[in-house]
Amino acid sequence: MDTDRDNTDGGGGRDARTRRRRFPPRVLPLSEWRLVTRFAVSFALVAAFVIVLIGSLAYNTAAYMIRSDAQAEFQATVDSLTQDLRSPSLGPRPGDGTALNFVHSDSFTFQVVGPSGAISVPVKDRTAIEVLPVRAVDRRIAAEQDPGVARTREDSDNGEEYRIATVSLGGGTGAIQIGQRLSPTERMLGAMAAQMAGIGVIVLVGAGLAGWLVAERVTGRLKRLTEAAEYVSSTGRLDLEARGAGPTGSEPAGKDEVGRLGRAFDGMLSRLAGAKEEQRRLVQNASHELRTPLTSLRTNVAVMRRFDRLSPEARRRLIDDLQGETRELTDLVNELVELATDTREDEQPREVELREIAENVAERARRRTGREIIVDADATVVSGRPQALERALSNPVENAAKFDAESRGPIEIVIRDGRVEVRDRGPGVDPAELAHIFERFYRATSARGMSGSGLGLSMTEDIATAHGGHVFAYNREGGGAVIGFTVPPLRRDNGPAD
Repeated sequence: MDTDRDNTDGGGGRDARTRRRRFPPRVLPLSEWRLVTRFAVSFALVAAFVIVLIGSLAYNTAAYMIRSDAQAEFQATVDSLTQDLRSPSLGPRPGDGTALNFVHSDSFTFQVVGPSGAISVPVKDRTAIEVLPVRAVDRRIAAEQDPGVARTREDSDNGEEYRIATVSLGGGTGAIQIGQRLSPTERMLGAMAAQMAGIGVIVLVGAGLAGWLVAERVTGRLKRLTEAAEYVSSTGRLDLEARGAGPTGSEPAGKDEVGRLGRAFDGMLSRLAGAKEEQRRLVQNASHELRTPLTSLRTNVAVMRRFDRLSPEARRRLIDDLQGETRELTDLVNELVELATDTREDEQPREVELREIAENVAERARRRTGREIIVDADATVVSGRPQALERALSNPVENAAKFDAESRGPIEIVIRDGRVEVRDRGPGVDPAELAHIFERFYRATSARGMSGSGLGLSMTEDIATAHGGHVFAYNREGGGAVIGFTVPPLRRDNGPAD
């Protein structure tokens, strides 16, 4: 029993698997179709609509014209015969066998019908006899006393469709029947419809193929862009150009929308790569920019171990120095964050006297370097952010102290009408490098072996530009350099400071 049950189950399992295999494949919803398929189907549907619309109009117009011409020709023949029969001079004599002599057309079938329904058909050599169907209405027309009484109808016989007109001869002697075969016209129209349908199918297939080719060309470029985006997303690498925006995937992108997308993608990757590189260099070099205040803080902390041995004046200077360095470190960190994120602090601009800014910078630099720093400033007042302007001035002062390590002369801060100059007697700047010293991360050849990040003067330029000014640098006569910036003044006093 167990064996039979196992065999039965096994057979049922195989049958179920067979049924599953025979199920038709699942039709994907439209949203899951490939763009190539959507394009091809869309082109085919549009072509089908146009083909059906134009084909229907063309067929109906042609059919109407052909049928109208055939009917008009038939009616003209009937009218001509009716007029002839009604004419006393031309009308046939009753019982005369020459009644059909008035009909001169090879396009129709003719026969004479007697009042009793007897039929007379003209016979030509080797021509098959074609007899039109005679109905009761035709016999009534044949028995009419007046000539030229006509009645038209459509009928079928012998496997043909006819348009039949019965015209009385008069005197009750019979009638002439004229028959027009409709089947040849309909067969011709059917053949024309079949030809148009065949042409429509060919055009439909061509439209679908054209849609597929166009879609393959367009979506192929989009596919390469997608692959590039996926590559960047999965690897994090930005050293890639979206050359897939070109028609063949190798040349640069064209001017169409996909080409513009490719160029925009390249530009985005380039900017991202540049931002990533700047971020990396900023992280690597920020420590150099922070080294000066951190070193000073470390020295002061070491001195504080002997705080109880210091005189009150020394303690006061030490605390002031710690506070100043802490504030400077905070400002520097804020500037680095500002530089890295391209944002500005919420510090609101206010009226600032540049001489006060210069005195603060000079005092801090004297304390750090022990150098002689002279401030020669007028009473220029500007609208600006005090901390930012202080940073803009401190950077060239610190550079002057660093490059003029031998103290060949005092460092001068000269302010006139919103123009701030830092003058030193150091080695100066190589003329070939003057145009680059304000570039971010740029370091002069003479500074490659010194600490620093190349951020200081770029910060100065950013701050000066944000305040509506500009930076400048040139070598000083007699040795040294002049580096500074301008800020539009609110009030001017060209006299020297007291």
